[in-house]
Amino acid sequence: MSETNNPLHKFYRQPKIYITLPSKGKFWKQGSIDLPESGEIPVFAMTAKDELMTKTPDALLNGEATVELIQSCVPNIKDAWQTPSTDFDAILIAIRIATYGENMDISSFTPVISEEKTFSLDLIRLLDTIQVEEFDTQLHNNELSFEIRPLTYREMTDTTNETFEEQRIFNAVSNNDMPENEKISLFRDSFKKLTALTVRTLEKSIVSITVDDDVVTNPKLIAEFINNSEKTVFEQISKHIEVQKDKFKIKPMIVDATPEEIEQGVPETYELPLIFDPSSFFVSGS
Repeated sequence: MSETNNPLHKFYRQPKIYITLPSKGKFWKQGSIDLPESGEIPVFAMTAKDELMTKTPDALLNGEATVELIQSCVPNIKDAWQTPSTDFDAILIAIRIATYGENMDISSFTPVISEEKTFSLDLIRLLDTIQVEEFDTQLHNNELSFEIRPLTYREMTDTTNETFEEQRIFNAVSNNDMPENEKISLFRDSFKKLTALTVRTLEKSIVSITVDDDVVTNPKLIAEFINNSEKTVFEQISKHIEVQKDKFKIKPMIVDATPEEIEQGVPETYELPLIFDPSSFFVSGS
């Protein structure tokens, strides 16, 4: 019996909210998302299977659990690996809202007196702040014009995993009793790999470089340029990318201290960093 002929079909989960992606669908590869003319896509609550997947450490680490979660709860997204970084947090927040509601309790320690407190975070308001941002794709450097794009979730995950692996090796070598010269050699190799990874990641963000009437889109030619240009060019591109990324980062929560806390030396207002770990973000009451 097909899904549409199942008499229980009318009891299947329905969309809880609709969101407009910050990218407006701009950076998605063809076929990776089904974007309606309205620009709004439906978001469903998690199933029991979805929630169990978020508790699988290996699947979370390699990104598979997050991809399956997104494609389950946002069926208009056909290939979540292609999710641009601009849209990633907005999608996860929307799934959290659809599953557990608009508010999320977070715990933190008060500065100075280290007293643990629980705060209620308005996720709808947080989502709204992300949706209004826009990624600036254009960068100019003298006679050169660069077109920049955000990385995909696949690229972000690969970079994170490669960095993690090199750091793991670095820590293992540090705690090893091998001869010092061997340690230095391994440290040097690891540092070279991390440096190369940083450069490759930046190169992936460059869609094209225009000079006069020539538009260079060949990744090999772009990589050759980056590896033979002055460091100021690399720094300018890197800074532009960081500025754009920061637009879509979750802003810290501003907390007002109580009169009693202020008397104990707590600042009148302070920032509470919001770092969403998928392993706890999708747990009711976390």
